[in-house]
Amino acid sequence: MLPQEIIRTKRDGRRLAPSEIAEFVAGIAAGTVSEGQVAALAMAIFLNGMSRDEAVALTLAMRDSGDVLDWSDLPGPVTDKHSTGGVGDNVSLMLAPIVAANGAYVPMISGRGLGHSGGTLDKMDAIPGYVSQPDNALFRKAVLAAGCAIIGQTANLAPADKRIYAIRDVTATVESVPLITASILSKKLAAGLQSLVLDVKLGNGAFMTKSRDATELATSLVEVANGAGLKTTALITGMNEPLASAAGNAVEVANAVDFLTGRSRDKRLIDVTLALAAEMLQSAGIAGSNQEGLLRANHALDSGKAAETFGRMVTALGGPADFVERCEAYLPKAPVVIPVTAPHAGYVGSIATREIGLAVVALGGGRTRPEDTIDHAVGLTALVPVGAEIREGEPLALIHARSESSAERAAAEIRSAYRIADSRPAAQKAVIRRVVARD
Repeated sequence: MLPQEIIRTKRDGRRLAPSEIAEFVAGIAAGTVSEGQVAALAMAIFLNGMSRDEAVALTLAMRDSGDVLDWSDLPGPVTDKHSTGGVGDNVSLMLAPIVAANGAYVPMISGRGLGHSGGTLDKMDAIPGYVSQPDNALFRKAVLAAGCAIIGQTANLAPADKRIYAIRDVTATVESVPLITASILSKKLAAGLQSLVLDVKLGNGAFMTKSRDATELATSLVEVANGAGLKTTALITGMNEPLASAAGNAVEVANAVDFLTGRSRDKRLIDVTLALAAEMLQSAGIAGSNQEGLLRANHALDSGKAAETFGRMVTALGGPADFVERCEAYLPKAPVVIPVTAPHAGYVGSIATREIGLAVVALGGGRTRPEDTIDHAVGLTALVPVGAEIREGEPLALIHARSESSAERAAAEIRSAYRIADSRPAAQKAVIRRVVARD
């Protein structure tokens, strides 16, 4: 069928057949479908939506547009997690080694920062020598050596998704739930997983700020993934404040190493990381229940096995062999470090989390254009959480900046992002709810 006829079908609100979707996506990968035609179909899907079966067909077609990895020779289950993105969200750095230390294999394909949210791949690039985009041979070698590997999408994994996303980004069709779903899941299916856990963020620092929108996306992801043959569950987690007490790249890596070694652990970060680890271990069949998964995850941390696994992963992908023991010696440091002080005493009533993320971007820790170079050294540490008591003049955060002027600009943004209240606000749950496929 001609591409324009497929577009016409969806434009008119009718369902597309799996064969029509497969044909169109194959044309995208081959370059025989034009950018205008991709944009037209994306807008038709944005306006008219897709049924679950259509979204499954789109996901599978995008998966099949490139390589599909095969881990069937591994002696344990293959699992992964995907987060929809937030601020201070370095969960992947602890989660992959915790799960791998329990006997699962975690080939984690991650992304770069998008908008105000930090990217796992940008964090890993702060480690000297770490090859964040290896070829398939090195990727496989690292997974076998450490049980996990955190890398970026290779050119041959779901290449149709790359072309579709680039066009969606400039045609105001990014927010389409079916298109988001297919984009996320096509890459995960191409990674050859046996199970997947999704972390869908909800709050003022998330892309989904309303509960119904987060639930709609989580439900779509879970239903389509299971429809495509991938065992998947989701947790909806809170993003009304930074998850870690650090936001940036090198500073979040240092925070993750502190977490793994037990030097310090942020409370909300513990809650979310362990909940996702338990979910992954249960989904992978290693734990018979959520409670057993929590016990196993805690043991991997407390025994030091998770930290050892992280160190092996870093070494396998080209990083320093003693990185866990001496990360401070290897991670880049910003030349200017200044505190942002509280204007008056009280309690941290709320944090405009998105503004915290944008402050990191403005420091140079994120991108405003895809081609921008990231400064891995800049960022924020010692971020005071919601509910904490604060005295006048005490630090709300420490700014790590390249210059005094950029530090002062960031200080003004952070001070305005914090609301100091007279009374302590009610505590908010870090893990809000679980979403599973309907029978």
